[in-house]
Amino acid sequence: MLGHRALTLQDYTTILKRRWWIIAIPAVVFPIVGYALTFLVQPQYISQTLVLVEQQKVPESYVKAVVTEDLSGRLASMKEQILSRSRLQPIIERFNLFANGKMSMDERIDLTRKNIGITPIQSEIARTNGLPGFFISFKANDARTAQLVCGEIQSLFVSENLSDRAASAAGTTDFLKGQLADAKAKLDEQDARLAKFQQTYMGKLPGAEVSNINMLTTLNTQLDAATQALARMEQDKSYAESILAMQQAQQPQTTEHGGIAPQAQQQELQQLQAQEADLTARYTDDYPDVVSVRRKIKELQQKLAQAPAAAIAPAASTPKPTDSVSVQQMRAQLRAMEQGIAQKRRDQAAIQSQLRTYQDRVAASPAVEEEYKSITRDNQTAQAFYDDLLNKLNQSKMATDLEKRQQGEQFRVMDEPNLPESPSSPKRSVFVTAGLAAGLALGLFIVGLLEYLDTAVRNERDIWAFTKLPTLGVIGFAGEQASEAPKKRWFGRQTPDLAAGTKPLMNAGG
Repeated sequence: MLGHRALTLQDYTTILKRRWWIIAIPAVVFPIVGYALTFLVQPQYISQTLVLVEQQKVPESYVKAVVTEDLSGRLASMKEQILSRSRLQPIIERFNLFANGKMSMDERIDLTRKNIGITPIQSEIARTNGLPGFFISFKANDARTAQLVCGEIQSLFVSENLSDRAASAAGTTDFLKGQLADAKAKLDEQDARLAKFQQTYMGKLPGAEVSNINMLTTLNTQLDAATQALARMEQDKSYAESILAMQQAQQPQTTEHGGIAPQAQQQELQQLQAQEADLTARYTDDYPDVVSVRRKIKELQQKLAQAPAAAIAPAASTPKPTDSVSVQQMRAQLRAMEQGIAQKRRDQAAIQSQLRTYQDRVAASPAVEEEYKSITRDNQTAQAFYDDLLNKLNQSKMATDLEKRQQGEQFRVMDEPNLPESPSSPKRSVFVTAGLAAGLALGLFIVGLLEYLDTAVRNERDIWAFTKLPTLGVIGFAGEQASEAPKKRWFGRQTPDLAAGTKPLMNAGG
């Protein structure tokens, strides 16, 4: 009645009581069959080893590790290398793996790859920055073979890690050496450019402004002092010239006829006039020296006016007067003064030249400073880049030496490959459980199918499902059971017989 009406819990109980043996037979037979199949399936043994990643023994604050890739990425890279044909084929040939069938080498390599398992450790230790690691496993038909192949794969991982880290450290060092050589060439170029600039603009570089200004102040002071000294020396010369003129005037100079030579008076007059011009340039007209010089000039002019015109003759025709000792000394002093004045003027010119030089330096400082900043900025950048590369190269060399000494990060075998004591497959409990589940499923399917095809009427709900008419009454059977058993059909199906084994039913249509 399964396909004709909704069933209740009582209906399921009735069906189970009536057809329990259909479910029980497969549920008993299938587990036995599954258990028997375990003896026919070839057993598989799994050998497993644990490899931990041991951190470097020197703290990273002293020597930074060259290889910074995480474990999962490194494992993926090493796994691809180790599972390559060149690595697996020697192992397959050495241990004669999967040689029972007629498989090609490519198929044997693919099957070997499938039987190799690499599982990273997922534990609290790894999440708290402890020692991460991974499991390596291999599945084979023989326990000893599984152990040996697992050990070979483990050795490949350990050796590959050492060689990979050493090659990475050496490659990093070689790369940094090349970069450092290029950086040094650029730095030397910048140093030469800076040195040439400093040599070209010596004294105009930034930082020399204060010294240039101080030098300007000093030179101005020296120029003022030289100017004042030169003025005093010229005054002393003028005064000496006036004294010389006076001495010459007082010295008797006679001609052939015993008179005073007019040219001496003329010379004296010129000296007095020069002395007057010098004194009037510095003093007023009431100054005593000015008044005295003017008086002498006036007297001398009167003497020259009274002298006969014939007495005035060219100087070449007059005999050279004989100077006295005092006059000669005064002339020597005047020559010394003239030399001193000439030297002082040269000093003054030199100070003025230096003054113009420092003025040019101060004026050119802003433009030189701008260009100097550009050159020094490039030089500092090149120097900083060179220093950074040099520091990295030194760290890389230490890391390379650390890897060569095997003091860096290493793969440490925590558990050697085990020798499996029992096969990992087939698992008899799994086969038995699967057989039981399959038997129950098959028995339930058969019972459900039979109930769906069964059209026997056994109660009021069955009548309602077929006729859609209500039941008016139920007549109980009180007689003896029929002598003849009802005819059995396939899987115990009975024909509907209301007189033999069921209660007679009366409905509204009967």
